[in-house]
Amino acid sequence: MLGRMAKVEQFAGMESTDGSPESICAGVAKIFRVRETEIALLELSGSLLNFVYPPELKTAGAIPLSSSAVAARTARTKEAEIFNGFAQVKHFSIFELVKLGDTGLDDQVIQKLMSAPVLARNGEVMGVIQVSRKAPRPAAAGPDFTAEDLRKLESVAHFMGGLMAKDGSVAREAAAGI
Repeated sequence: MLGRMAKVEQFAGMESTDGSPESICAGVAKIFRVRETEIALLELSGSLLNFVYPPELKTAGAIPLSSSAVAARTARTKEAEIFNGFAQVKHFSIFELVKLGDTGLDDQVIQKLMSAPVLARNGEVMGVIQVSRKAPRPAAAGPDFTAEDLRKLESVAHFMGGLMAKDGSVAREAAAGI
């Protein structure tokens, strides 16, 4: 009962969102106490993961499921992971070069990352959600992500899977301006 109450409390802010990728990701940022530019939401379309959020990455390209990218691995394995030394993990840094918002923090790179699959009720992968901590160097990135943080992210991803399944494609809604 206590665990259920904590989960309800955790998602109270997200349920009041308008259902847009922006408001959903803003809610996720609040849960993990990170900046909105440290949240990524990707949607699986065929064999490609396309960025839905942040909006600046929508046109930056897609990630093939067959690639070595962390998001692709998350989608393939359907397992959530933590990378507290992400700068040392082989990844597509091209996406980190895209300026996000008007933060003026161009020297910010992902130092720590959590990645979780967004699954439909039938277990089919719908996308991937990632939470990062960005900074110019590891020591400035804040605390390591914990196993409890990863559990929370998996719960958020489960919640988002329900939203995406109920409301249809997040990307289609965003494109329609809903």
